[in-house]
Amino acid sequence: MVNHFAFADWLVFAIYLSILAITGWYFNRKKSANTQDYFLGGNTMPVWVVAVSVLATSQSAATFLGGPDQGYRGDFSYLVTNIGAFIAAFFVATFLMPRFYQHKVTTVYELLAVRFGEAAKKRAGLLYLFGRVFASGARLYMAAIAVSMIIFNDIAANHVVLATVLLAFIGLIYSVIGGIRTVIFSDVLQCIVYVSAAVLVLYCLIITIPADFSTVVTALQQPDDGGASKLTLLNFDLDFTANGVFTFWSALTGFVLLNIAAFGLDQDMTQRVLTCKSAKEGSKAMLMSVVLVIPVMALFIAIGSLLYIYFQRPDLMAGMSADGSVPVFSGENVTVFMFYVLNEIPAGIKGFVTIGVIAAALSTLNSGLNSMSSVLVMDLYKPWTKKQGLAHSESHFVKAGQVSMVLVAFALASMAVLCFYWQQYSDMPLLAFALSVMVFSYSGLLGVFFTAVFSQRGNSRSVTWALISGFAVTLFFQPYVQEALMPQAYQINLGFTYQLCIGAFVGWIVCMLGSSIETNQASKLVPVS
Repeated sequence: MVNHFAFADWLVFAIYLSILAITGWYFNRKKSANTQDYFLGGNTMPVWVVAVSVLATSQSAATFLGGPDQGYRGDFSYLVTNIGAFIAAFFVATFLMPRFYQHKVTTVYELLAVRFGEAAKKRAGLLYLFGRVFASGARLYMAAIAVSMIIFNDIAANHVVLATVLLAFIGLIYSVIGGIRTVIFSDVLQCIVYVSAAVLVLYCLIITIPADFSTVVTALQQPDDGGASKLTLLNFDLDFTANGVFTFWSALTGFVLLNIAAFGLDQDMTQRVLTCKSAKEGSKAMLMSVVLVIPVMALFIAIGSLLYIYFQRPDLMAGMSADGSVPVFSGENVTVFMFYVLNEIPAGIKGFVTIGVIAAALSTLNSGLNSMSSVLVMDLYKPWTKKQGLAHSESHFVKAGQVSMVLVAFALASMAVLCFYWQQYSDMPLLAFALSVMVFSYSGLLGVFFTAVFSQRGNSRSVTWALISGFAVTLFFQPYVQEALMPQAYQINLGFTYQLCIGAFVGWIVCMLGSSIETNQASKLVPVS
């Protein structure tokens, strides 16, 4: 069990749990009176706070384990994908954010109701929920790996399941009462903790690797296995396979679409920027978060690069001890970061880094709970009660949101367990795995929103078929589906970014095929002045 912790580590744990309890009480002491307050924080959240929350939402556990995993196995090319993030952020700020605030939406899918009717909003919301269960479940799975390593020192299936249940329970208790305001301030706290922990890990690696800076740089540029430089930033290879998702060309195509979907179509991210006072402040928070991502991501990838030196270059590590012994890593690649934390760094620091992992895990979970709850209540349950002629107070829908959080926590925990087997089957690096699962719901949504914003075509039926076709295209490109459908000679190895390009294009074509006759002319999106 946790025999690798000393008294100093337990002391750090106690301090962190005390801070968590105090902040949880403080943020939850004011109960939300209405859905505007519970799901949008009353549109009073400061720009910098929202920016950090968006950063924590987009990174969190995926970064804490996936970043070092990327640096250990690969290089720095992932950072170039932020080119796509900047392009996407400007697109969302120009074309989507003003419309969200103009129509005073609680969820991004309410915009589709303005254009295509309530049925389109409902179906888009359902697809988002399905896709977000995939994406947030994958991130919860990565957090559970870390917690399983902390508690059990392994990632056996039963231990990962127990860690998943524990995280789901703690995250639910922390965020169920106060709503999005609690989640956002919690994100800020957790982000400060886990970034500080990463800085400590980097410092420990720097002072324990006996080689000088120039020697380390040379070793990373020229790996002893004869592979490409691990310091590669710009990768111009025309590689459309799963190995080429972090190339420059992928950054300008698939990652632009991926980030448009994340910032403008994914309630998990967009809900945060909708808590600002205006569209201008929401856009500013979104752009600030993109800037903040770059140094944070570089920090975690750098940790992975130094872990490669620490465990894979015994020739450089031989001078670490008097007897010439070198560190040895025994485990699966996905556990290299936690293996180092639990076995190599000093007491006290070990405890702080461990709570950094837990902080990232809670940030991961809290992000999905409130956003999915908002879609369940505002896009599905509330319209249903209105259709049935039922009159309910705002407090009723706040309580409904709290109940739906419980359902969401159960769904995410179940998906996290499934992801344990899914990722091991695919053997995909954690960072790529976390991003790829989002493509299932994003493909169709992109096609639908492009149709809604840039044309007057489409109707509720074509929206439905566009959502289905985008999902189906992505599903078709999965290796396990192709293995079941066709001989190996005809199977296509296509990276998830390019799957997204094709899926979004197909979804757009299908949605455009729908006639606009059914669309109420008065309900079309009006230009934003």
